[in-house]
Amino acid sequence: MSTTYHIPVLLQACIDGLDIKPEGRYVDLTFGGGGHSRAILERLGPKGHLVVFDQDPDAWENRIDDERVTFVRHNFRYLAHFLTYLEALPVDGILADLGVSSHHFDVPERGFSFRFDGALDMRMNQGAGRSAADVLNTAAEEDLLRIFKLYGELKEARRLVREVAAFRIQQPFVTTTQLRDVASKLAPRKDAARFLSQVFQALRIEVNGEMEVLREMLQQTVEVLAPGGRLVVMSYHSLEDRLVKNFLRSGDMDRAQVESDLYGHRSLPFELVTRKVVVPDEAEIAANPRARSARLRVGQKI
Repeated sequence: MSTTYHIPVLLQACIDGLDIKPEGRYVDLTFGGGGHSRAILERLGPKGHLVVFDQDPDAWENRIDDERVTFVRHNFRYLAHFLTYLEALPVDGILADLGVSSHHFDVPERGFSFRFDGALDMRMNQGAGRSAADVLNTAAEEDLLRIFKLYGELKEARRLVREVAAFRIQQPFVTTTQLRDVASKLAPRKDAARFLSQVFQALRIEVNGEMEVLREMLQQTVEVLAPGGRLVVMSYHSLEDRLVKNFLRSGDMDRAQVESDLYGHRSLPFELVTRKVVVPDEAEIAANPRARSARLRVGQKI
């Protein structure tokens, strides 16, 4: 499964960013198809160790048979808890690829893509939480407006909510096709695919609590990284990237400006390794179009 599950994005840049020590301890927070993890293992010696996280049961099928790997089948919001439990603290590097695996988009029954007819699910862990259909059918219109406006960055959010409300009065949302047909009424002719992607993205972020999980994880990295340890984060939309950028620059996810104390001292958890965001080159985008929106940032624990 791993050969087609997901093509690792910015692979070399991620590995370079981690600055791997052969005897070090590393964490891959989003195992997926295991592409990044395998590249890390190639650079680890016999005493090195890699802890991987993935809450999706499908990712478990790609697990690596290597005594240097520990697979944690939980959400990475529990990063500090499990590293403490595994007696794996501190760690020398953390990699988080926040994108959705190609596998999820390509399997109709997971409900992540408007390209197929399938159950409107979108849960990374299908055994927990509300599905996308649950959200559409039960959320208040004010909440739906927040979801589409904030997470989808949709100018037509209010009109979309009205269309959703009108539809669910007649029948409940069950399939991706139903949502696609409703949203398509508002999609611009020349850029319908982008519009629909934003609609589905917004629901996916809400269903999986992605922004809250990212905030929790980033806060914990300061606690679990060793001094000099690297944090490598790859995001795929502006909301995520802004949180990561602010956090690495100032230690505060909600502002980029660094604040000083009364004596002018600045207390920063990270030093920037990449001054500018790293993006895929034209060759990688041509080979893997889903890499187009990737944004990579690297910080080193002070």
